[in-house]
Amino acid sequence: MKNLFTIIAFAFVMLLGMNTASAQSLTEDAKRPEVIAKTKTAELSAALNLNDDQQRTVFRAMVANEVNYSKHVTGKDLNNPEVIANKKKFDDALQSSMKTTLTEEQYKTWLASQKQ
Repeated sequence: MKNLFTIIAFAFVMLLGMNTASAQSLTEDAKRPEVIAKTKTAELSAALNLNDDQQRTVFRAMVANEVNYSKHVTGKDLNNPEVIANKKKFDDALQSSMKTTLTEEQYKTWLASQKQ
């Protein structure tokens, strides 16, 4: 009887441990807009020496851009006039946001990096 109780208690502890271990192994999905925007913001921050406020604003603009692209552009026919118009609209919105956020030098550097 004592042996049976020990086995049941051990199984219960192992079951709880497996649940905790699987929760800790969750990773960020690399295709999520927030993850993509975080990566791009980190790259821009290093390249343009952004301050904290600029980083937050750039991150928000990148997230909005990625969300819009994933909904309206990615996976669609790029020759479709509606998709072309959406792409231009989202690119213009990002460019406008970057122009208001970045200094003149940073903006010129960012534009040069976009053309490459």
